Amino acid sequence: MSNNKTIVSTAGKQLNMERIFNAPRQLVFEAWSKPEYLARWWGPQGWTLPVCNVDFRVGGSWHYCIRGPEGEESWGKALYHEIVVPERIVYTDYFSDAAGTLSDQMPAATTTMSFIEVDGKTKVTGRSEYPAVADLEKVIQMGMLDGMNESLDRLDAALAALSNA
Repeated sequence: MSNNKTIVSTAGKQLNMERIFNAPRQLVFEAWSKPEYLARWWGPQGWTLPVCNVDFRVGGSWHYCIRGPEGEESWGKALYHEIVVPERIVYTDYFSDAAGTLSDQMPAATTTMSFIEVDGKTKVTGRSEYPAVADLEKVIQMGMLDGMNESLDRLDAALAALSNA
């Protein structure tokens, strides 16, 4: 596992993150796009990904459920707008229910994930834009930043295991 931590900043209604992973860009990109890899790391520490249905194509979606240690569940759905292998994924991330119905009670974010090769490592940058500053503040108050950091720590460990496999 690397010693790199996630750099996070906000600007208005935008959340930015950056982290360097000690793994090749293609592998890091696949970790964001293949269900068998997503299941290894998506969600906070102690949570699992029991449902992970990925249709990884422009116009496709990713419908998932993360389950907490007490059995609590959080459902989400991402709709893919742009995919440039292995450089970029653009999607809108929604809260949803088990049937995949998008929530109108929770804010959605349009996210651009970029994967940049740097000396054999991969810098991942994410830019998520919410409809309003209050929407970004709402998800931050819900603990989204801690959950994201824990997920990226888990990704770091998964990439190390995959690289050594």
